[in-house]
Amino acid sequence: MARRAGELRTSTLGTKAGDNRTVLVRDLAALAEQALLLSIAVSIPVIALAALASLVVSVVQAVTQVTDSTIAHLPRLLVVGLTLAVAGPWMGAQIVAFAVRAFSGGS
Repeated sequence: MARRAGELRTSTLGTKAGDNRTVLVRDLAALAEQALLLSIAVSIPVIALAALASLVVSVVQAVTQVTDSTIAHLPRLLVVGLTLAVAGPWMGAQIVAFAVRAFSGGS
């Protein structure tokens, strides 16, 4: 049987006898791409708000001429914690939806 480009097969999946599902390399590549994009999408809110908090603290330090480097850590920690508390359920739902799609064989 001739294979087309992108139809390289990986080893069979499944541990049960008779469960001989094979995964195509292009499907694995698509899942890897989706996983990377998902990791970026769920991390953007936390990173963006932490950067914004750092910017605000830096501006306040510049205006008040306070040069203590430890002052920036507490506001950033609070912002990251609050962001994770608010966006955490959405992040978890996105990751679970991807895992269900990946392990059910859909793309």
